[in-house]
Amino acid sequence: MADKSKLYLVPTPVGNLEDMTFRAIRILKEVAVILAEDTRTTGFLLKHFDIKNKMLSHHKFNEHQTVEGIVSRIKNDESIALVSDAGTPGISDPGFLLVRECVSQGIEVECLPGATAFVPALVDSGLPTDRFVFEGFLPQKKGRQTRLKELTEETRTMIFYESPFRIVKMLTQLSEYLGTERKASVSREISKLHEQTVHGTLTELVNHFTQNEPRGEFVVVVAGKDG
Repeated sequence: MADKSKLYLVPTPVGNLEDMTFRAIRILKEVAVILAEDTRTTGFLLKHFDIKNKMLSHHKFNEHQTVEGIVSRIKNDESIALVSDAGTPGISDPGFLLVRECVSQGIEVECLPGATAFVPALVDSGLPTDRFVFEGFLPQKKGRQTRLKELTEETRTMIFYESPFRIVKMLTQLSEYLGTERKASVSREISKLHEQTVHGTLTELVNHFTQNEPRGEFVVVVAGKDG
């Protein structure tokens, strides 16, 4: 049985349902309740694996309000699992606030190993993997230019997330700040049927996705500044 009085962070597949681990399935069956970013999305996953456990909604719009109640339940000897729609909770998804509060109150937190989109994208990129920095989504408005300027001096491989609606704009801005010949790769639909990774300079990637309609969720990996 899942240990009582513990918060489990359970990664879920970013694409292929076969990426779900046996351990993740067991934990989701044994905990008192599952916290889901979107109960409809998680409901599909639970049905597929015949997991008949109850869910509660926990997402970026309500997590400030729900943290206290969740912590109280764990203190009252309940085990609780947190999942996001896809991947590992806390990586560009809700989870940080709850983990921080649990840690501050001495509640044990256990994160299972599992799917995270940026790891396969980084390895597929062909760029250095010994030192890298995960940037997630760039700020949409305030602070975006400041962040881009700061990244011009970054020597480590950089990893970003982006949507299909903004990928061309983002690649264009990266080329303006980091240089048109900076090497990069763009991975999309990781672990899904139409998974694809495109390599090239930032200019080549801008041209590619201008000519080919962007679809799916994207991971952009960019080489760091030389020397």
